[in-house]
Amino acid sequence: MAASVPLPETPDLPTLRATLQGLLQFLREALPISSAHTVDFYTESVWDQLIDLSPETVLAALRRTTAEARFSEARPLVEAERESGAMHGVSDFCKIFCETSRKLVNVEVFALAAQYYSLQNLGICTPLEQLLTALQRKQKQTVGEDVRPEEFMNMKKSHEVHIMSELINSMADFCGVQQVIDLGSGKGYLSSFLSLKYGLNVYGIDSSNVNTHGAKERNRKLTKHWSVCHTRSRLDVSGRASKMTKERKVQNEIEHKANIEEEYNKNAINQGEMSPPGILPDFSDPVISKIRKQMENPHAQLPQEENLYFEKVFPFIDFLPIQPVEPTSSSSGISNREISEANKEKRKATSKSSESNIYSPLTSFITAESELCDIIKDLEDCLMVGLHTCGDLAANTLRIFISKNEIKGVCSVGCCYHLLSEEFENQHKECTPEKWGFPMCRYLREERWCCGRNARMSACLALERVAVGHGLPTESLFYRAVLQDIIKDCFGITKCDQHVGKIYSKSSSFLDYVRKCLVKLGFDEHEIFRRKMSPALLCRCAVLAAYGVSEKIIMDYYEKYKLRVSELEAFNMLKVVLAPCIETLILLDRLCYLKEQEDVAWCTLVKLFDPVTSPRCYAIFALKKQQ
Repeated sequence: MAASVPLPETPDLPTLRATLQGLLQFLREALPISSAHTVDFYTESVWDQLIDLSPETVLAALRRTTAEARFSEARPLVEAERESGAMHGVSDFCKIFCETSRKLVNVEVFALAAQYYSLQNLGICTPLEQLLTALQRKQKQTVGEDVRPEEFMNMKKSHEVHIMSELINSMADFCGVQQVIDLGSGKGYLSSFLSLKYGLNVYGIDSSNVNTHGAKERNRKLTKHWSVCHTRSRLDVSGRASKMTKERKVQNEIEHKANIEEEYNKNAINQGEMSPPGILPDFSDPVISKIRKQMENPHAQLPQEENLYFEKVFPFIDFLPIQPVEPTSSSSGISNREISEANKEKRKATSKSSESNIYSPLTSFITAESELCDIIKDLEDCLMVGLHTCGDLAANTLRIFISKNEIKGVCSVGCCYHLLSEEFENQHKECTPEKWGFPMCRYLREERWCCGRNARMSACLALERVAVGHGLPTESLFYRAVLQDIIKDCFGITKCDQHVGKIYSKSSSFLDYVRKCLVKLGFDEHEIFRRKMSPALLCRCAVLAAYGVSEKIIMDYYEKYKLRVSELEAFNMLKVVLAPCIETLILLDRLCYLKEQEDVAWCTLVKLFDPVTSPRCYAIFALKKQQ
């Protein structure tokens, strides 16, 4: 597994643990902001509980801080805050939160600290270009040079597949493997591209049979599409080759005739007889007879150097059919026949190899205990990859990588942090430690650290998208928060775990939105009488269910809270600013877990994608030690 360029140095485990320690100190103070649910924003007076500033002050400070730090790292800004006395150290947060009430009092330093603890500013990630340089031992020609992902994927998926597939191909070459297992393969875009573009043998495993069936059909269409593009490319090459061959033949005929005449004239001079130019008398001399035959059939033999010239100009000739490039004569000697036979065998091997480079979609629910050999019958040394593996599958991918000797490397980009299971979130539930998605490393488990679902959900917010003007859906969030207060006051329901879905996009107004939501949430006469309520409240709810919440009541709530919509907007912006810190915690946990394993030779975090195009842009990358 040696490379001409050594793998980059990465932070050791003690350094990563020290970083985690500082991050936890910040999050202990800031996590309540991420943990607050927008649905309960008005019913539980979240702003008054956590923020000791006006929403206008918060928004102004965030805009100012974001503008200052957008094009520069937060590290020097934090250092400047330390030197000025505003912040004596990253672990000193007395200037950010009130010591007694624990409310936020300094937005500027809060934003700078959040930027400081984002992955891009911690200096932990390995640059993608540096990693690719270290992995690429040789320039390997790809099988499907004409395959372009943008032709059959949307812009986001094309961006992701193009970059990640290049890294995986370099990783496969570095490890000397041909087989790739794509966990959570979904629609199979990455798997298909790895197979068609790079000729890798890919198994795409997804838990959804619908996805697997769709992936098979999609791969069939993509293969057909690729074949058409490849055929066109071959025809273009054949056309150019044929034209060059014809031109070469014409030139050879002219040279051939000139050589024959010259040879004839020499023989004629030697015999003392000269004939008029261009006339071939009927000599019986065997040499002259041979020359006559060559003149009468100038195509009997093509010069050997023509084939050699053809192969030099078109190094991918092995992908063309065998017949058009065979020598037309066997009179060129044994060496030429050996070359021809060698080319035949090479092309046959290439054809056989191409047939084995396939994408096979499989349906299976993968856990940390899954036996890959039961799912993949021809399992061999391979890589394990995942592009936006949801929830626990990202964590289980790393566990499988550690437990299976056949897996020589892993490249995993996780997503859907809110679907992670947490060991210390609901401790009354019985579950083996191997099942938990978070935490994974020893340090966080010793700390018994818990983020909570709301904080993990806020980690999915896209700061970079918001920064370039792709704002949050404030109005829909506002509608849902006001609806919750209506449900609490009118129906006595303080907690509503049901989701209203995409009703906002189908509603013409707030009034329309509320009425549609009440129906979907089951607040009708039949449902009301099934709830456990006091007789007085039950009677009131029955009347409301029978006649509906009046338009006046609904609009009164709207008018009451529309003056406070800026609170919700400012609070959500604080959550957005804090989101990268939660993601950093989750990804550092996974990286530390890999650093703790004896069999891991090298591991890192690498930023693969443009975060505006693809917010979940960080990959866990690891290589096993050689056995």
